[in-house]
Amino acid sequence: MPTYVYQEILPDGSDGEAFEYIQSMSEEALKRHPKTGNPVRKVFHAPNVSSKYTEGSTKNKLSDENVEKHGFTRYEKDKVTGRYNKTAGKDKRAPDVVDANQLKKMQQKGIL
Repeated sequence: MPTYVYQEILPDGSDGEAFEYIQSMSEEALKRHPKTGNPVRKVFHAPNVSSKYTEGSTKNKLSDENVEKHGFTRYEKDKVTGRYNKTAGKDKRAPDVVDANQLKKMQQKGIL
């Protein structure tokens, strides 16, 4: 169930306690504070949505510059020849072009 934020309105019209209240979306909004009985208003704010795994952040983490910075090598498969071409990486042990069998052997040896 969602958690809503409410702001208590004191008798002099000033803001009182802000509090969270868990209730179903189908329930009617609170009109009074559950403890004091003072009127309340619902506070609207941006939802807490994680941006850690957004498409943009993932694309940035997998950029050629970031891959090289962290010591990895990236190969992309050529659709015509079926060979893999190095697109990122500075490791001298990693060749610029490999076929699928070579790539498998390199992975088994721990080179890639």
